[in-house]
Amino acid sequence: MGDDRFADVQRVFSPGRVIMGNLRRGADLLAFLTETARRHGIRAGAYNFFGAVSEARVAFYNLAARTYEELVRSEDLELVSGIGNVSLRDGEIFVHAHVAFSDREGAMFGGHLNPGTRILAGEFTLWELQGEPLERAPDPVTGLNLWHISS
Repeated sequence: MGDDRFADVQRVFSPGRVIMGNLRRGADLLAFLTETARRHGIRAGAYNFFGAVSEARVAFYNLAARTYEELVRSEDLELVSGIGNVSLRDGEIFVHAHVAFSDREGAMFGGHLNPGTRILAGEFTLWELQGEPLERAPDPVTGLNLWHISS
């Protein structure tokens, strides 16, 4: 029937530390989020962030082709909302995030956060989750790296 590693299984965590701060101007957003989780030793967590960027790089996953299609906008944009999580991939801390941007006319776009999104300003909150961290593995149905949660 398929790989049951991706069945409807859940894991319970306890709340840990909450880290809040400013996004570093000029930094790559995804690299900054990953670096922050690593610096604090967070292997399981949840992110919320917002602000402004000078370049946005997002992707849409084309399921039929099993590839990401990138959208790049090189202009100042509002980072209306960003949300993500921290887990492990190949034993390393990995941040998976999605973002929503708006331009000066208020037109919105977004998707999977890609490397290369440049921070102008912003703030973040990182919630540490205490418990056995989730590990990502390729899902045979979609090709995406999803959480492998054993029951």
